[in-house]
Formats: sequence, structure tokens, C-alpha cells
Amino acid sequence: MTQSKTTKTFLNQQVANYGLFYTKLHQFHWYVKGHNFFTLHEKFEELYDQVTLILDDIAERLLQNNGQPYSTLQEFLEHATLKERPYTKAMTEDEMVQTVIDDLVTLRDELVEGIKLTDEEGDDVTNDMLIAAKSKLDKELWFFSSFLGKDQVPQTNAD
Repeated sequence: MTQSKTTKTFLNQQVANYGLFYTKLHQFHWYVKGHNFFTLHEKFEELYDQVTLILDDIAERLLQNNGQPYSTLQEFLEHATLKERPYTKAMTEDEMVQTVIDDLVTLRDELVEGIKLTDEEGDDVTNDMLIAAKSKLDKELWFFSSFLGKDQVPQTNAD
């Protein structure tokens, strides 16, 4: 099955998002300080490793369908819906975690849209890939929300 231009555009935007998110997670991994240093240092690393796998899956799916995934930092910054956050002043552990939660919500909500799009187009392989990625992000969202003592995981815009 050949993907539509709309699906390729969506997937490429996600390549940009995950590339940028990966960098932000590294930043937090390097700069985290405080009582939860050991926990968060490891958790940020675990998440950026997982993000790498999702990024690779999406980029390879694009390539399978004659797409051209973004592959430079400039392209990531130009096309991502996530926003870069240069580390120019110290952030607390909670601020870092909240930033991760906010980005996870954005990524999750966009995956919901991509799942709908690929379902409507009958692209089962891409649909399954996006559902699997959403499942992983849902779990991470729960972990980070629980870390901040929040009872409820932020819901999708569709919920």
C-alpha cells in the first residue's frame, strides 16, 4: 500500500517531534539535580532510549513508502510541533518532569490523530505502529504524572 501525502507529512512531523524530544530528554538527563537525581537521571535515559526506537520505526516506515524522513536538527526545529527549550537557567526536578509530561501529552494527542488518519486510509501497518507507540507513551505519561503525585493522567483532546 502506498501512503498518502497526508500520512507521509504526519509521519515526518513526528520524526521532527521525536528527534527534538530526544534532545530535550538528554538535556534533562545531563542537568537534573536534587534528591531524585538517581531516579530521574535513569528515567530520562530510559525514556530517550525508548524515544529512539519510536523515532527509528517512524522514519523507517516513511522510507518503506518512498518518504524522506527529516534527519537534521534544523529540519527537526522547523517542522516539530514540540518546542525547543534551551537550558539557560536551572530548572527544578518537578519543572523538568512537567515539561516531559506536557510533551508526552502533545505526542500522544498527535498519535491519536495519526491513528484515526491511518485507519481511515486503511494503512494497517502504520496504524499498528502508531497504536504501539501510543501505548508506550501512555505508560510513560502515567509514570511521570505519578512521580508528581498527580492522580489523573492528562486526557487526550478527544476524551
